Amino acid sequence: MQYLIGYDISDAKRLQKVHKQMLKYATPIQYSIFLFEGKLKELQGCLNDVLTLIHKKQDDLRVYPLPSNAKQWQIGKPVLPEGIIWTGLPLNSEE
Repeated sequence: MQYLIGYDISDAKRLQKVHKQMLKYATPIQYSIFLFEGKLKELQGCLNDVLTLIHKKQDDLRVYPLPSNAKQWQIGKPVLPEGIIWTGLPLNSEE
């Protein structure tokens, strides 16, 4: 199963800690947006670790399940360097 995880952390120090923790579990799509691929139990472990770092009244954490047959597009600046292709995304926005 795939999940899109996004967060808005109000404190720069906490933001760095959350980002570092998320890198252990998921692939960064943008700085505060990650693609998690795994079982629900693994997702719960990821979220439990992140929840220990955030301030629940100041920060925002959101998780969205992605349908298995969902089409993905990338428009704008590439995430990866030229010549490196992540097979989870199409080569260009017209595919």
